[in-house]
Amino acid sequence: MIPLRDDIPSRRFPIITLILVVTNVAIYLYQLTLGQGESIFIWKYAAVPRAVTSLHQVHPASTIFPLLTLFTSQFLHGGFWHLAGNMLFLWTFGDNVEDKLGHLRFIMFYIICGVLSVIIQIATFPGAEIPIIGASGAIAGVMGAYFLRFPNARVLTLIIVFFFIRIVRVPAVVFLGFWFIFQVLVGAPGIGMAKGGVAYFAHIGGFISGMILFKVMEKYK
Repeated sequence: MIPLRDDIPSRRFPIITLILVVTNVAIYLYQLTLGQGESIFIWKYAAVPRAVTSLHQVHPASTIFPLLTLFTSQFLHGGFWHLAGNMLFLWTFGDNVEDKLGHLRFIMFYIICGVLSVIIQIATFPGAEIPIIGASGAIAGVMGAYFLRFPNARVLTLIIVFFFIRIVRVPAVVFLGFWFIFQVLVGAPGIGMAKGGVAYFAHIGGFISGMILFKVMEKYK
């Protein structure tokens, strides 16, 4: 299921959401200019579980303090579709969450969710030496907040199943609930396994962190 847009207009322009999208795109375009040096760039700023847990880098190209990569890794992407998918989800759900929290609180919320999502992913296999990159954990936090605050919103959704292609309006609680359950079902068998690919537990951890943090931040607004 691919979200195209929701039916809740924002009261104010989502400047932080736009800045995050532009920043992620700009960094990805910069990665493309590096040629063979892109691998070094990714190893330098990606979060590597073993490096974070030991506080010692495990790759010659990794030259920054490992804990800083919990932040920097959120702005790296492994390919066009990785980036495009993340930015589409961020643009679809981020504006309304930013609207509710306010600009400054939203950027704090986004970064904290991203950091927590990477920590939870690392906890599933702390000795792994596979780099973790991507904004999906932070965006999952935004989705968790949206799930709590806008369950009755309608999400215009592109559904593709083999030759079946349809655009339908799906309740946000159904869209996001299905997305979360899918992450759990696919990710659970991978606990304790060091492998590349999708960081499902960053998604799960980000989503849950987003729900909890949004509740706290909205309460003490």
